[in-house]
Amino acid sequence: MADKNRYSDAELQEFKEIILQKLEKAKEDYELLKSAITQSESNDTQDTSPTFKVLEEGASTLSKEEAGRLAQRQLKFIQHLQGALIRIENKTYGVCRETGKLISKARLRAVPHATLCIEAKSRQ
Repeated sequence: MADKNRYSDAELQEFKEIILQKLEKAKEDYELLKSAITQSESNDTQDTSPTFKVLEEGASTLSKEEAGRLAQRQLKFIQHLQGALIRIENKTYGVCRETGKLISKARLRAVPHATLCIEAKSRQ
């Protein structure tokens, strides 16, 4: 059993459920970040003194830039999770792309989109 070269269908189904839960949460978070970026003038600065207006607009720009970076990261995470679902369908999920060995279940539960086993990841 230690020489398995892929996970069973039941095991793949377990991982699929984990990934689908994470994917749903990731998409919700992405939508929140997107709405934070596109939100227009909810806290208007029109009646603020010029000095504070500049400070507030600067802070607003910084927070939109940060939300943009977070949204990009979240989108990348979503794409990795979707890739993991494709690997489950192809029955190649959980196989290290460098060593060809099975990635440990504990690692896949923690990082369900992992494509490298601990051994290969440490070498990077």
